[in-house]
Amino acid sequence: MTKTYLMNSLIEKMQSPDQDFRFMGLNDLMSEIKQDPASFIGDEPTETKVLKQVLSLVEDRISEVKNQAVKCLGQLIKIIRETQMELVVDSLINFSVGKDDELRDISGLALKTITSELPLEGKITPRACAKLAPKLLQQVSNTETPPETLIETLSTLSILITRFPAHVSDPSLTPHPLPAIAPLLSHSRPAVRKRAILTLSQYVPVAPPVLVNDLLQNYILPFLAHNANLEKQRTTVHLVAAIIRQAPQQLTSVYTDIIPGVVKAVQRDDDELREGCLQALETLLLRSPAEAAPFLSSIVQIGNQFIKYDPNYAGPDDGEDEEMADADDDDDDEDADLDEYSDDEDTSYKIRRASTKLLAAVITTRPELLTSLYKEVSPVLISRFGDREKTVRLEVWATYVVLLNQTSLYGGLPQSQENDSAIRKRKRDSEERMDVEETPYTLLRSQVSSLSKTLLQQLKSPKTPPPMLQAGFQLLHALLGVLPGCLSNQITPIAAISQSVLLQSPATSTSALHLTCLSFIALYFATHAPGTFSVSLPTLSPVLLKSAGEKHPRVASEAFRAFSALLNATRPIKNGEWAERLYDQAFQRLSTHDTDAEVRGCAEDCIADLWICALDVIKPKGGKEWQAICRTTGNTGGAVRVVTKVARDVEMSDEWVNYCVEWIMGLLKKSERGGKPEIFVALDTLLKRYSSGIPTDLPPTLVPQIRPYISTTDISLLSHALTIITVLLELSPTATFPEVERELLGDIYQIAHSPLVSGAALDSLLMFFSSLVQADNQIATHVVPSLATSVEKANKSDANLANVAKCIGQVVQSAQGVAAGTIAVYSKYIKKSSKSKSTTSVVVLSLLIVGEIGRFIDMSKQQDTFTNTIEHFAAEEEEIRAAAAFAAGNIAIGNLHQFLPAILRVAESDPHKKLLSLHALKEVVTHCSHGQLEGVAEQLWAPLFQYSEDAEDSTRNVAAACLGKLTTTHPSRYLPQLHSRIHDENPAARATVVSAIRHTLAEPSPSYDELLASLIMDFLDLIHDQDLNVRRLALSALNSAARTKPHLIRDHLPTLLPSLYAEMKVNPDLIRTVQMGPWTHKVDDGLDARKTAWETLYTLLDTCLTKLDLSIFLSHLLAAISDPSDEIKVIGHMLLARLSASPTTSIALAQRLDELTPSLELTMRGTAVTKDTVKQDIERAAELRRSTMRAVAALSKIDSAGSAPKFDAFVEESRKNEQWGPEFRELLGH
Repeated sequence: MTKTYLMNSLIEKMQSPDQDFRFMGLNDLMSEIKQDPASFIGDEPTETKVLKQVLSLVEDRISEVKNQAVKCLGQLIKIIRETQMELVVDSLINFSVGKDDELRDISGLALKTITSELPLEGKITPRACAKLAPKLLQQVSNTETPPETLIETLSTLSILITRFPAHVSDPSLTPHPLPAIAPLLSHSRPAVRKRAILTLSQYVPVAPPVLVNDLLQNYILPFLAHNANLEKQRTTVHLVAAIIRQAPQQLTSVYTDIIPGVVKAVQRDDDELREGCLQALETLLLRSPAEAAPFLSSIVQIGNQFIKYDPNYAGPDDGEDEEMADADDDDDDEDADLDEYSDDEDTSYKIRRASTKLLAAVITTRPELLTSLYKEVSPVLISRFGDREKTVRLEVWATYVVLLNQTSLYGGLPQSQENDSAIRKRKRDSEERMDVEETPYTLLRSQVSSLSKTLLQQLKSPKTPPPMLQAGFQLLHALLGVLPGCLSNQITPIAAISQSVLLQSPATSTSALHLTCLSFIALYFATHAPGTFSVSLPTLSPVLLKSAGEKHPRVASEAFRAFSALLNATRPIKNGEWAERLYDQAFQRLSTHDTDAEVRGCAEDCIADLWICALDVIKPKGGKEWQAICRTTGNTGGAVRVVTKVARDVEMSDEWVNYCVEWIMGLLKKSERGGKPEIFVALDTLLKRYSSGIPTDLPPTLVPQIRPYISTTDISLLSHALTIITVLLELSPTATFPEVERELLGDIYQIAHSPLVSGAALDSLLMFFSSLVQADNQIATHVVPSLATSVEKANKSDANLANVAKCIGQVVQSAQGVAAGTIAVYSKYIKKSSKSKSTTSVVVLSLLIVGEIGRFIDMSKQQDTFTNTIEHFAAEEEEIRAAAAFAAGNIAIGNLHQFLPAILRVAESDPHKKLLSLHALKEVVTHCSHGQLEGVAEQLWAPLFQYSEDAEDSTRNVAAACLGKLTTTHPSRYLPQLHSRIHDENPAARATVVSAIRHTLAEPSPSYDELLASLIMDFLDLIHDQDLNVRRLALSALNSAARTKPHLIRDHLPTLLPSLYAEMKVNPDLIRTVQMGPWTHKVDDGLDARKTAWETLYTLLDTCLTKLDLSIFLSHLLAAISDPSDEIKVIGHMLLARLSASPTTSIALAQRLDELTPSLELTMRGTAVTKDTVKQDIERAAELRRSTMRAVAALSKIDSAGSAPKFDAFVEESRKNEQWGPEFRELLGH
């Protein structure tokens, strides 16, 4: 079927008098275009004919046909020609100004659709924008345009501005958006004004400064005066809030005029204006906290004032801060009557709710003022816990949860570090408290009583709806998270409320309440002494047991978790009816085959806790539950965890242990990997719990089952398997050794030289050889040559000689009787005279083996071996030289008095061997015991400094690492010596000092913290050094301090951060151009320092978050994701992901999503691929895109509440993208 024939047949359908045929014709056209866009392209007259037919159906009398025509236009706009695009735009514009209301509405929808579907980078896009924008703006400027058309036109403009800001901000555009839209702020229709505000705020970020200034001077500032027209002032305040939300930087120059105007406007007697002002101040705090800081005192005062605003309620004077919970119980009926008070015309609750959100913004953005907030704001919030409007009450409680979360994160800061002067400007009766050391925690503790009484008073009413109860329990949960054990005096009302909640069966609408209640009860048990709640157990245990028996799986699971918390809190339990009934309930769940997996897991945990905490209760049951737990089908992960837990904490019989071991061995036979590490851990625990020793028939059965895991296919399981074999060799050597020798030893020899074995797997391998040698005294003489032979036969490129040497060293250390013979064998390969007979790999292996042995054997009688080792410093092969340095340093450890001076003499006498000598000294410093090192530190100190001066970076780095380690041996002696050289004229000396401090900081011991605390800022002050390398090393030292000793730098960060931020900027003076043949290449000498600065900031986010001003932090983060270096972009993406994962930081991040979008979008698209683009560049761009997608996926999980339309549009477009959309959707999880 030809394209023309196909299109003509579709036109025929669309011209049919039957509405179904017309609809199907449009639907078929859309399907064809989606499947193959080329099916439409070809014959231009036919294309135009089809397009005109679709446009004619926009005027169809049937709604379904019209809507389908609009959807069809959305697909066509992506592929039509320029002339056809103009036809579409002109037709739709003409429709939109017609008198037919229905046609006007559908044309507005069509315009929005084609604007949304325009390709971002298509050839037609610039032309379409150039055609659309003037037409739309002319409609907006036309005073005769109907309001409904204005609203639709402004909506289309918003889409155009959001998707194509560059095209709409073109200076040649006539009329210009700002002058065209601004007059609509005075339109008589509120809906038009609202839409104009949104469109203006979206355009302001890209508008020319002159026009923005004109908007400020003519449409904003005049209407913030105290005597301005109310209607215009309302509109102006909403506009200010919208602009702050979209582009706060555009108002920076006039904040000093705007904020006082809004602060004054809030006092005018107009509820709508008040609400707008409060919302504007909230947005200001979230988007521009630094600019809002000078006005913080007034803002808090406004929040405290209007959170009590309730002119239609003639209750107690809230100004007296009366607490509703202080009322007598006799007043309950009166309170209930007040709750029922309703006035449909009363909108004051909106003001109270907006005030609450304003206070929440203060709490979120100013954590350093927590002490003052607990004095000024917390009592006011508590007094409003009983607000008569439920939505306000929920908002107040949510705000208090924010306060508690901030306290949990930032409350540990000492009072002296908190800058709360901004709020203390208010005159209060603080004179009485000035001499008292107050912290957020102490102030919260003093308010717990009134808080809990007020809150529980609200929750105890039987008429309290489930959402209110759930919010109340969430607040109590957050309170216990901050102050564990603080609700000891409130157990009676808590138990009563919990009982009333849990007595009701969970329904779809109340299940979340049950979960929250049970979670809180579990936390209460875990954080309070048993004596606190023991009196209420008769009240709580029946309803908890009822919940454990519920059909709702999550409720039952949470009930079992609550019981686990109760068991652990009240251990040991000698008797208790509830424990008996809990066992029966758990056993019943485990015995039922269709039990939900989560419920089963929690029931299994409860059985484990009963064994650990209530042994007297469960032991008489006969252990029947283990048959239900130790099953071989279904998910056995929970059962394995339970067996491990009980085996570790309870003295069980050998019969039980044997039963569980057999069950575990059955699980090992399963082919899938899932849960295998946990199975090995359980087996390890069980084998160690035999009271009368491992049965002799177990190793012959178990070892063959372990054999499949003695492989490098899965390194983690290899580590676990070797650990099990080691345990068997230690606990049952006689029965295990023959099996290991016959079944496993040959495979393990091959594994020993695998380059994949490292870390935990290597440690397990070394422990295995140690246990093997101890299990049989004769095997050592066979193991050493077998290990050497296996590596000699292996492929040299895949053999790890260092691992083999470590294994041989471990064998010799465990069986030192073979030490002399081993040294003799391998020393002969080190002799220079044997060089011709020995391959490089044999010499390297011999040196490494001798070094491993020399670490614990005094080789002073083999002086010639040491001498031969030193001679290899002059070898031609790099591998031999490195191995010789390793061997020399480790041999010296065996006898420091004899060998250390020899290494120092080599370093001093031969400049060519200095670096290798330093590597040998590094081995000495790294592997010596603390006592040994103290004895030689003075001998090494001066030479190390001498070697580092005027040396290459590699030599200096090794010397600095040694100096840093030596400093930890005697900090009071060596730290001052390092300190005395920080101002040395030689940059190399300063670099050595700061690098040494970096290595010193890596030592986690706190023994020298007090001494280091007084000097650390002098060392870190080198980040201002003139030498770039010194600055980079100082930044690296700061990174090390932030990671290992953050307490030493936390209080100095206000001084350090400006310098750190300064290093993050690209310095053009450090960029040079290098000529590489016919090409020029730019080299950034400041990249390493800049990268180190960003890595330091990443570390600070982990360890010193409480000291970071998130507003400033995020401003600099914008630079990271647009940095010229891909490496720094990736760090920026990691920072974004980390920030988005935290509930606290994500709030601040949500306000900046639109600012992040352009850079993320640019990186996602990448650079254009040309014929000169090499494969490596394509792969690098793809990896950078993946990094960007991970960041965007993490950011998309933040609840931005519609405050980031650009980002939301970017996410949606990324989801639909043909190239990377599938991978992005996978990251999003849908």
